[in-house]
Amino acid sequence: MNECMQWKEESTELRAPNRGTDLAPGLLSAHVLPRLGTSEEESDPVVTESFAISKRYPTRKAARPELGCDSKSRTTCPPDAFPAFSCCSGAGSCSELSQPQARPTHRATASLIALRLKGFEKVTSGLGGGKGRELVLSPAYFCFLLSALGVTAGAHRLWSHRSYKAKLPLRIFLAVANSMAFQNDIFEWSRDHRVHHKYSETDADPHNARRGFFFSHIGWLFVRKHPDVIEKGRKLDLTDLLADPVVRFQRKYYKITVVLMCFVIPTLIPWCAWEESLWNSYFLASILRYTISLNISWLVNSAAHMYGNRPYDKHISPRQNPLVTLGAIGEGFHNYHHTFPFDYSASEFGLNFNPTTWFIDLMCWLGLATDRKRATKPMIKARKARTGDGST
Repeated sequence: MNECMQWKEESTELRAPNRGTDLAPGLLSAHVLPRLGTSEEESDPVVTESFAISKRYPTRKAARPELGCDSKSRTTCPPDAFPAFSCCSGAGSCSELSQPQARPTHRATASLIALRLKGFEKVTSGLGGGKGRELVLSPAYFCFLLSALGVTAGAHRLWSHRSYKAKLPLRIFLAVANSMAFQNDIFEWSRDHRVHHKYSETDADPHNARRGFFFSHIGWLFVRKHPDVIEKGRKLDLTDLLADPVVRFQRKYYKITVVLMCFVIPTLIPWCAWEESLWNSYFLASILRYTISLNISWLVNSAAHMYGNRPYDKHISPRQNPLVTLGAIGEGFHNYHHTFPFDYSASEFGLNFNPTTWFIDLMCWLGLATDRKRATKPMIKARKARTGDGST
């Protein structure tokens, strides 16, 4: 009781300057610093003070320090400034940050960030005590390849560019694989990709690389589409997509097929096959695999438009990027692809590490694909001599 009375008297007499907390500076060095195991000179005064307040007054909230800006450098941005990640004077003027036409879609932002944090958290935390931790990576990699083919051989080379023809069984397979990829349904993906090619690096380009690496990689998904993207997209002829019953069916039942193919089935395979824990199965075979596949696909929009050489057309932004080719199973020959978008191989080198081309050729051998379109050697040679940058 006497100790409580003494503590109450101290709290009414001693106050920390400019903080509004009942703690004197002398009390920090006397009681808190020895517990932290560091000297007063080496301690961060804000961290030390917050620690002392939380220990001394457990029922009160410690004052939270301002992160990133101090009171002198902070400026006030107008309410329509976006992105409002920083209002420090050193981060650029408010006019540079303001883009009223690009409003954030908070639900999409929160979902994407949560998926990535959860996926990487499970990898770095040891993955728990599953029975087949190594085996669970096998279906994860298989689902990664399957979903990648749904985008590269399906939505991209078949439905967006019509670079070859596929029979019904192959179209159904590619539609299922595309749902596993969870990168918008075939109709919307193909429509936006056609706009991307026709109006590349303009405001009508959904992931305009001239707006920076972050925007072209993932930022374009955090904001609403630029009005030009919507306007130009409505003017395109998409009757070939609407005439395909597979495209219509997938678009109608897209949410159901995504839940099943992207999350449920990849989780159930290791859980049922070798009794892997449901927790590990979900975060490895579904979330981590989905996170990696998304970022690899987005590298085609960002890195392959910024880094690499341009042997076919030096006047356009897309580049030849070997690292993107390696991850995106053949989609990194981007300068060639934007120069000859009708070529089913998306590369001059055919089978030279182009797994998507391998798959299409296999389907042709099985009789499930026909009419592969290809740029001729004289055509490629003449274009390189006329507009190329001289590299190989």
